[in-house]
Amino acid sequence: MAEKTIKLEPEVIEVLAHIQSGKKFLLSGGAGSGKTYSLVSVIKEVIKANPITPIACITYTNAAVKEIAERVDHPNLRVSTIHDFLWDTIKSFQRELKVTLLELINDPNNSIPNPNTDTVDLYENSFDDGVQYREYLRISDGIISHDEVLALGNQMYRKYKVLCDILKDKYRFIFIDEYQDTSPLVVDILLTQLKKSLKKCIIGFFGNSMQSIYDDGVGDLFDYLASGDVVEVQKKQNRRNPMSVIDLANQLRIDTLRQEPSKDIHAPNMIDGEIKQGSVKFLYAHSGNLTTIKKSNHFHGWDFNDSHNTKELNLTHNLIASKAGFEALMEIYDRDPIIKLKKDIVKKIKEKSIAIDEDMTFEQVVNLVSLQNRQKKLRIDVIKESPEHSALFDILKDKPFSVVRKIYLDKDSLIDDKKDDPESKSNTGTRRDPIIKQLFKIQDIINCYEHKDFNTFIKKTNFRINSIAKKKEILEIIQSIYIMSERSIADVIDYADTTGLCRKDDRYNDFIANNEYLYFRVSNVKFKYFQSLYCYLEGYTPFSTQHKVKGSEYNNVFVILDNGKWNDYNFAKLLGEEKGSENALKRTQKIFYVCCTRAKENLIVYYDSPSDAVLSRARTWFGEEKVICCDSLKGVE
Repeated sequence: MAEKTIKLEPEVIEVLAHIQSGKKFLLSGGAGSGKTYSLVSVIKEVIKANPITPIACITYTNAAVKEIAERVDHPNLRVSTIHDFLWDTIKSFQRELKVTLLELINDPNNSIPNPNTDTVDLYENSFDDGVQYREYLRISDGIISHDEVLALGNQMYRKYKVLCDILKDKYRFIFIDEYQDTSPLVVDILLTQLKKSLKKCIIGFFGNSMQSIYDDGVGDLFDYLASGDVVEVQKKQNRRNPMSVIDLANQLRIDTLRQEPSKDIHAPNMIDGEIKQGSVKFLYAHSGNLTTIKKSNHFHGWDFNDSHNTKELNLTHNLIASKAGFEALMEIYDRDPIIKLKKDIVKKIKEKSIAIDEDMTFEQVVNLVSLQNRQKKLRIDVIKESPEHSALFDILKDKPFSVVRKIYLDKDSLIDDKKDDPESKSNTGTRRDPIIKQLFKIQDIINCYEHKDFNTFIKKTNFRINSIAKKKEILEIIQSIYIMSERSIADVIDYADTTGLCRKDDRYNDFIANNEYLYFRVSNVKFKYFQSLYCYLEGYTPFSTQHKVKGSEYNNVFVILDNGKWNDYNFAKLLGEEKGSENALKRTQKIFYVCCTRAKENLIVYYDSPSDAVLSRARTWFGEEKVICCDSLKGVE
């Protein structure tokens, strides 16, 4: 193997040496270090040395699966998402799956919900169609979804040593990409449960602990490294960021890895054989006007209309909604006053064990709970003072509480930015409600037409383009929708249906028939708000959440440090203030690291109304001259 690695990266050579020694390893690399390149190099070298040996590579997203599979095309390499990999290793053992699932259901300390109030009997023929893995959860039928696969898989490997033997027989090498996002349950299988088998298997991890921005991931392997179970190889080079960003990012890391410029003079962040210096700035104002600040000389040369090269990063979708133009829809899905009232009522019923007759109307239940909760007024007091909110309450007040209780509104049903996230089996999104899905179908069809993808257009519409007259008819339909921005969402959906552009299917019709309140709220919204949402989610705007840009890079990055009322994050504590939890601090430090390291040229960070402590920390990190007050700019409120 050594003869094959002369031109390889030194870190890859070191990893291959650990593989020859039979050691489990971790290749840690900072942002822009080329971790995927190293992973692909390792896989190729292992294939050369073991051409008939099956190799598994598991990663976090479908997009990553596609990328790796395209870069290493070999019949003995199996690339899959974490959930698909785990399910594939246990799905054939149906008898054991049934027994284990029933055990977990009956365990009150387990996260898998019991569909009944009584204990489920443990008998072999439960779940007549076997245990199945789907996009949705229906435990009573033996159908499990993503979270349950992890819990069930972990328990199976704990119970049945033979599974460990079978997995090691099947794969002599298992490589985990973006390991920090891997569930602790999966890491436990790979690093603890597999020890029960004496067969040989090399486990290798690739990733960056500072980019563990999802709470369900393992985050790091510090304990395994300390115990000697895993050996670490650090990849210190940075091929993306200019020197100013590298220096800032190094101050944010909480591990021992410190990045340095690549020695490759052809790396993207090099120019004329030297590392680019780039630019970092920390701007602040007191009640600042961001629109005015973005037009200042601090952003000279930036083009916020160029979404491929310039991005403004906010923590939450709510902070972006009004900027990107879909606030009317966000107001419904995330801040509906009647649904918030319903949630309050349900919470109080549980807290105070209030006896409720399910045949009571919503209004009767609200009044009953309000009488037993005099110390703290419920939202009904505020709702009745608002004519608009009171009118919404009138729609539901006479409905049975059993019906109102089931009404569910959540921004995930609107945003659903899990496209290419774990572990969607399709790229269309699975959490959007049928109304939003119908709108996406319409807009996708229009996009196919605009981009002259007529094969897909015909497939999606079933139109037969067999004459000039038909072409003109289709063009008129498309042009008509172009000018319907000020019309209601209901008008556009009805028009697309009657013209045959996008038919309403049974799921859509059933949904609106059983979700009268949601349809009433959404159907009257102007279509332009959905068009803005579509452009935002498809990446056609300069706006993005800070989580969504992980793995991306842009010439110019503008980071807004605003928690957006999300208590899981605390930018003030990150920048030196004392109040706040340590967990929030660690979470915030990592998301800030991810944001800063997206910049290939220029990075600007903005903080509104900072304290002296915040400014002191900013000057330490950015440099005295790079911390700039914008109060003197015209338009600052």
